[in-house]
Amino acid sequence: MSDGKTYRIGIDVGGTFTKAVLIDNSSFEVVGRFSVMTTHSDARGVAAGVVEVFSNVLERSQVDPKDVVFLAHSTTQATNALLEGDVAPVGIIGMASRVESLLAKGQSSIKEIELAPGRFLRPVHRFITTDKLDEAMVRQTLEELRAEGVEVVVASSAFSVDDQSAEEMVIKVAAELGLAVCGGHEITKLYGLTTRTRTAVINASILPKMIGTANMTEEAVREAGITAPLMIMRGDGGVMDVQEMRRRPVVTMLSGPAASVAGALMYLRVSDGIYFEVGGTSTNIGVIRNGRPTVKHARVGGHDTYVNSLDVRVIGIAGGSMVRMRGNDIHDVGPRSAHIAGLHYAAFAKPEDIVDPRIELFRPKDGDPDDYIAIRCANGERYALTNTCAANILGYAKPGWHAYGNAESARRAFAPLAQRAGITVEEAARRVLQKAASKVTGVVEDLVKEYALDRDQAVLVGEGGGAASLIPFVAETMKLDFKISQDAEVISSIGVALALVQETIERVIPTPTPEDLQRIKREAFDAVVKLGAAPENVEVTIEVDPQTQRVRATAMGASEMRAQDMRKQVSEQEAADIAATSMGLAPDTVKLAGSTDDVRVYQAEVQEKKWKIFTSRRHPVRAVDREGVIRIQRSDGVVAQASAANGLQQLRDLWESVTIYNGDSVIAPDMFVVAGRRIVDLSGITALDQAIAISRGELEGLPPEAPVVLISVQGARGL
Repeated sequence: MSDGKTYRIGIDVGGTFTKAVLIDNSSFEVVGRFSVMTTHSDARGVAAGVVEVFSNVLERSQVDPKDVVFLAHSTTQATNALLEGDVAPVGIIGMASRVESLLAKGQSSIKEIELAPGRFLRPVHRFITTDKLDEAMVRQTLEELRAEGVEVVVASSAFSVDDQSAEEMVIKVAAELGLAVCGGHEITKLYGLTTRTRTAVINASILPKMIGTANMTEEAVREAGITAPLMIMRGDGGVMDVQEMRRRPVVTMLSGPAASVAGALMYLRVSDGIYFEVGGTSTNIGVIRNGRPTVKHARVGGHDTYVNSLDVRVIGIAGGSMVRMRGNDIHDVGPRSAHIAGLHYAAFAKPEDIVDPRIELFRPKDGDPDDYIAIRCANGERYALTNTCAANILGYAKPGWHAYGNAESARRAFAPLAQRAGITVEEAARRVLQKAASKVTGVVEDLVKEYALDRDQAVLVGEGGGAASLIPFVAETMKLDFKISQDAEVISSIGVALALVQETIERVIPTPTPEDLQRIKREAFDAVVKLGAAPENVEVTIEVDPQTQRVRATAMGASEMRAQDMRKQVSEQEAADIAATSMGLAPDTVKLAGSTDDVRVYQAEVQEKKWKIFTSRRHPVRAVDREGVIRIQRSDGVVAQASAANGLQQLRDLWESVTIYNGDSVIAPDMFVVAGRRIVDLSGITALDQAIAISRGELEGLPPEAPVVLISVQGARGL
C-alpha cells in the first residue's frame, strides 16, 4: 500500500552474495535489505539473483513497486567473464585509406589476449582499404568472419575519432545480417588505433552475455511493476542507463569497488580520503580526491585499454585472513582466509564451544604451506584464528560493527597460540594485527604520495563487513583519523542506490584552446543529461595532461528525482560545526570566509611550531553545501568572495598572486570556483586563459550580483 513516500533500490552483485537495500528517497534511511547467494550457475545467470533480491526486499518491506523511483545494480559479470575467459569469438574489420593502410593493418590486428591461465581471446582479423569500401564488400567480409565462428564484430577504422563513416557502414550491414557489432568510436574518442581497437574487442567479447543479462533483468523489473529507469553501476563510480550498458558493457568492469566508493561519497560525506573495501579474503584500497574517486585506464591481460575504472589496489589481507606460525613465532597473516579454508571465525563462536583448544597446522589448499593455524576444540569443531578475532580481543571491533564478535571466545581460541609464543593473549593479538597492518600501510603511503593528499586531511574510510578488523588499528598505527561506514556490510548496495549519473569524454588535443575546453565540457554535460541527470546540478571537471596531450571532461549529476528531493538544508551554525569538527578545532575559531546561496566556505588560522624555533601559520578551508556535505577540504588555502560580475577579474588577480615563478618553472595553484551549488574544479588546469574560459561558462547567465567564491590552494602540484 502506497504511503506517499518514494524509494530507491540498490543491488550489489558480488562474487559470493547479491545484496539489495531499499532506501527512503527523502531521508536516505535504509528501510529494507535482503541477500541471496549470487546465481552464477542459474540458466539466467546473475540476473536471477538480481530479480530475487529486489522482489523480496519490496515484499518484506511492503512497498508498492510504483513507489520505486530509482533502481540500479552493480555487476561482477563483465570482470568475471574476462577473468574466466568466458567470452564470445570476436572478428575485427580494420579499415584505412590506401596511404594509411600499411601501418593501420598491423595496428588493427590485435594479438591474442590471455584472460586466464590457458584461456585466450583470439580475434579474427580482416582489413579493407576505404577506397574499395562498399556495402557488398562489407557483407562478404562479414559472411567470411561468421563462417569462421565469429559471433561479434568490431569495426575499427583509422582516425574514426574524426570520421566515423566507415565504421558506421560496417555497423549497419552487420545489424542487417543479425551479427552483434560495435565500433571503435562508440567506445572511446581517443586516438591510438591499437588501444582503441583492443578496447572495442574486449567490449565485444562480453557483449552477447551482458545484453542477455540486461534484457532478462529489465523484463523482470517491468513485470514487477517498477517503471523507474534501470541503471547500471560503472567502473568509474557513476551509473548509466541499461541501454548504454547494452552498447558499452566493458565500462562496468570493477563496478563492485566503485559501488562501495559511491556509498562513501554519498553516505559518509567524504571529500578527501583513502577508502578500504574490506571483505573476508581481500581488501580494495583507493583514493577519494575532491569528492571524487581517482580513475585510471584499466589493464586487461597485461594490455592497456581506454576503459576508465577506479584506481584500486588489491591486497590479500582482510577480516578473515588466517594466522600462520613457524616454530614458536607468529610468522605471517594471510593471504588465505577462513572462507577459503571453509572454517568459522573463532570470534563468532560461543565461549562454551571453545573448550580445550589445540593448535593444528594445515594447508588450506593444495600447494599451500602447512603453517596456517586452526584450533580444534573438545567438541571436535575447528575454528580459524583471524584478524577479526585479534581485533575483538583488543577492543578495536566495537558493538554495532559487522566485525564485532565475542571477545571471550577469541581470547580462549588465542590462548594456545600465545602459550606457544611465550607471550600474553593480548600481545599475540597485537602481533597479528601488526603483521596485517604492515601490508596495508605501505600501500597507503604510496597513495598519499602519488595523489598529493594533505596527510592531516586524509581520513581512512572503512567499508565492507571486515572494515573494523583492520581500519582502526591501521589508523592508530599511521596516526590518521578513520570512519567506519554505517551499514558497512551493505555499503556497496547503498552506493549503487545513491550513485550519481556520470559520463567521461576524452580527447587528444595538443595545446587546447579555451574554445576546445568549452567544447569538450559541453559535450560531457550534454552526454550526462542524456543519461538522466538533472541539468541544474551537473558538475563538469576538466583535466588536462600536457604530457599525453589528453583532455578529460567528467560530468556528474543527480537524477531528476534525486535533484527534486534534496535533504533538508543545514543552518549556518550546523555548517560551521561540521567544518570545525572536520578541522579538529573549536567552533568559535572557524569563520565564514565566503558563501553562495548553496555553499558556505569556512576558514580558520592555525599556528604550528616547527624545529622548536619557527612558527608557521596555515589556513584550513572547508566548503560545506546545503546538505552538510564537505565538498572541498584543504589544510591551507586562500578564500575570496566575489560576484558573477567581477568573478573572472578576481580569479585572474588571485591566480597571479599565488602562482610561484621559480626560474624557468611555474607552479600554478589549484583553484576552485563556487557558483550556486556548483563547484568548478580547476585543479587540473595549468594555464590561466584555460581557467578563465572554463569559469566564464559557469558565470555567464548568472545575475551580476550573484555571489561567487574563489578558493586557491598553492603547492599541491609541487609535492
